[in-house]
Amino acid sequence: MLCVMLLGCSTATASPDWLRLLSGLVKAGEAATLTDEDLAEIVGQAVEQMDEENKVAGKSNAYTKRLKRLTDGMTDADGIALNFKVYLTSEANAFACPDGSVRVYSGLMDMLTDNELLGVIGHEIGHVALRHSKKAWRSALLRSAASDLIGSASDTWAALSDSMLGDITSVALTAKHSRYHETQADDYGYDFLKAHGKNPWAMGEAFKKLKSLSKRTGDKRLEKLLQLFADHPDFDERIEHMRKRAKSDGYL
Repeated sequence: MLCVMLLGCSTATASPDWLRLLSGLVKAGEAATLTDEDLAEIVGQAVEQMDEENKVAGKSNAYTKRLKRLTDGMTDADGIALNFKVYLTSEANAFACPDGSVRVYSGLMDMLTDNELLGVIGHEIGHVALRHSKKAWRSALLRSAASDLIGSASDTWAALSDSMLGDITSVALTAKHSRYHETQADDYGYDFLKAHGKNPWAMGEAFKKLKSLSKRTGDKRLEKLLQLFADHPDFDERIEHMRKRAKSDGYL
């Protein structure tokens, strides 16, 4: 309705500022009605862009072989097909996208044992399987539409500019999940590892290591990783929760 009102006020003599506002409102409307197919297209583009911009370890690389060994048999999470790759960088990080793309940084692999790494991966897969990641991407798109007023009415979500796609990706991958969602992802990760023949106490081991790493000050490599994990619930609470589950199941 507001778009119609703006058009009714002045079309031929509209100033550039009003035109930018109008196109932004059109884009916001597109985001509000974003379909699952649209979201899948955007996430696919984002993952492709990230894989192109980062140095991906080849099949014969030692990091790839280690990750493949650890994740052997982990083909899907609640019907979402999983695919794994390693980014060769000193940065310590890992993330998973709604399409099941899991990316692990070699810098993180250097810092973690096999079990600790499995714990981090299990947690990230939990956010994907429980659709938390999907909600984060949708929210990032809505925020982009609300703040970016330079699009045109002919733009489509399937043809986002590289810079805009990068901005949306950055917001989505650094989104903070609620305390409830974090606990859900922890529990899903535990059950997921257990179901795939892994020691689910790996979740607790991961949080113990992350707690230790969080005490490092000034280490730029850890910034993104700790932004995702060092919020709520706190590490001690998460470790104790995993300990109780592992002890009850006979793993401790």
